[in-house]
Amino acid sequence: MTTLTEDTPPAAPAARLNHVSPSRKIKDRAVQGLVYLSFLLALIPLVSVLWTVVGHGIGRLDAQFFQFSMNGVSGKDPGGGAYHAIIGTLEQVAITTVIAVPIAVLTAIYLVEYAGNGRLGKVVSFFVDVMTGIPSIVAGLFVLALWLLTFGFEFSGLAGALALTILMIPTVVRATEEMLKLVPNELREASYALGVPRWRTVTRVVLPTALTGIVTGIMLAVARVMGETAPLLLTIFFTKAINTDPFTGPQGSLPTFIWDQIADPNANAHDRAWTGALVLIAIIMLLNLAARLIARRYRPAAAR
Repeated sequence: MTTLTEDTPPAAPAARLNHVSPSRKIKDRAVQGLVYLSFLLALIPLVSVLWTVVGHGIGRLDAQFFQFSMNGVSGKDPGGGAYHAIIGTLEQVAITTVIAVPIAVLTAIYLVEYAGNGRLGKVVSFFVDVMTGIPSIVAGLFVLALWLLTFGFEFSGLAGALALTILMIPTVVRATEEMLKLVPNELREASYALGVPRWRTVTRVVLPTALTGIVTGIMLAVARVMGETAPLLLTIFFTKAINTDPFTGPQGSLPTFIWDQIADPNANAHDRAWTGALVLIAIIMLLNLAARLIARRYRPAAAR
């Protein structure tokens, strides 16, 4: 006769724990199917856009497109390039990032680490929400009215960067704020328990922990402003010549280059517009890849 000892677990409860009812399996498979279906549906417009842009833009993706401007080239003429527009876009986005990122990150740090439930924090958060919904052309009109008409400055890449800064700040603030909220409070409390002041805790503990998410948010904001056309038409004006000085005179950009070429009825102009769109997408993808590599390189060792 077999006897059960104290170390022998009963078989029936273990079997019940390992058993999954058929209805739960069906629901699990159904939900997985919906997730995969939603993923595929989300891929359809993305793949369609990439396929269309690559198919139409690959024809003019040559060395001449990157070496020459449109100065002296009409819409019906072959050749020409977007060198002036590429240089202008890179300079304008660089200036925008230099201005917007410090302001936005410091604002997010204040809202998460210092403001608490104070009235000033609520006011700042409210205006960030308002700025998030501002149409891009309104930002361009604001810079046009204040910077160009009131202060008397001329059209320039800097004016365009100021308009893009207005659009970029709220996006970076919200992304940084959410990443800082995800940092466990235990890390802050452990740092405070060691006598570390708050500012050093933020710079040495909180920010490195949230660095990957912050960089991703910044790159999403860069991708958004890099494709804006309306504020640039009002602030940098338009030129087909090469202007590498963003502080003096009208300057080209890829969005305005695409807008000008696609408005031309000639086939050669349309080819240049599609290639400009392809180059713009490629630049955004390269910037995102570089940001991911930088974030992975400098994130805390424990998170690798």
